[in-house]
Amino acid sequence: MMTMETMLRELGAASHDFSEEEQAKLLDQGYLLIPNVLDATAVDLLRRRVEQIWEVEGEAAGLEVHQQPGTRRLADLVNKGDVFDRVWMNPRVLAAAWLLFRRPFKLFSLNARDALPGQGEQALHADWGERERDEPCRVVNSVWMLDTFSKVTGATRIVPKSHQLAGKPSDYVADLNLPHADEVLALGGPGTVMVYNAHAWHGGTKNQSHDHRRALHCAYVDRNFAQQTDQRQYLRPETRSRLSEPARYLLDVE
Repeated sequence: MMTMETMLRELGAASHDFSEEEQAKLLDQGYLLIPNVLDATAVDLLRRRVEQIWEVEGEAAGLEVHQQPGTRRLADLVNKGDVFDRVWMNPRVLAAAWLLFRRPFKLFSLNARDALPGQGEQALHADWGERERDEPCRVVNSVWMLDTFSKVTGATRIVPKSHQLAGKPSDYVADLNLPHADEVLALGGPGTVMVYNAHAWHGGTKNQSHDHRRALHCAYVDRNFAQQTDQRQYLRPETRSRLSEPARYLLDVE
C-alpha cells in the first residue's frame, strides 16, 4: 500500500534538503521564494498551454472553482495537459510542503490566475478559515511565476509570521485593502516559486504595467480535509492512464 513517505521518495521529494536559513524562512516567516524551479523552456510550454485553454474555454474559464473580476482564471489544470505534471508533482515544492505539514497531505487544487493591466488587487486574506489557536498548517499553497513579479506588475504581498496568529485577518487589521506595515512583496522572475503556509495573510497587488502577470497556484491540503477540486469527480480517463501509483496517491484517486 502506498504511504506518504513512499510517495515522497518515489517522486524525488525525499532527496531535497533545505538549508537552515531556508527552513527558518518557511517555518518561522511562513513563506519561501525558490528561484529557477522552472527553466525557460518549461515556462514557455506552460504559458502556451494556459493561453490555449483560455482561448478554448472563453467565458467559462475558471468556473470549476470561481471567476474573479479583473483577472483571467483557470481551474482543474491536472486534467488539462501533462505539461502541468511538472508543477503539482515537483519534488522540491513537495519537500517544502512536507516541512510545513509533517503529516499526510494531498493536492488541493491547481489553478491559474492572470492579473490584467490595472487590475488584480486583493484584500489581505488567508486560504483557510479562521485559525484556531495552536492549529497546525492545514493548507500549503505555491505561486508559480510565469511572468516577472515586480512592484509594477503586481507581485503578491505576504505578511511574515501572520500564519501564527489565531482568528482571521480582520481581527487585527481595520482595512484589509491597505498596505500592511509588515508586508513584503514576493519578487521574482519567470520560473520562481513562492511556497507558503496558506494561513499566512497575503493578496495580489495591482498590475500597473501593460503586461501579463500570469501565475499558477498549486495548493496541497491535510489529507483529512476535502479538496477544492475533487479529483475523484473530475479525473479524466486520459489523465488516469498516465499517472503512476505515487501520483494517484497525491491526487487521492487510488
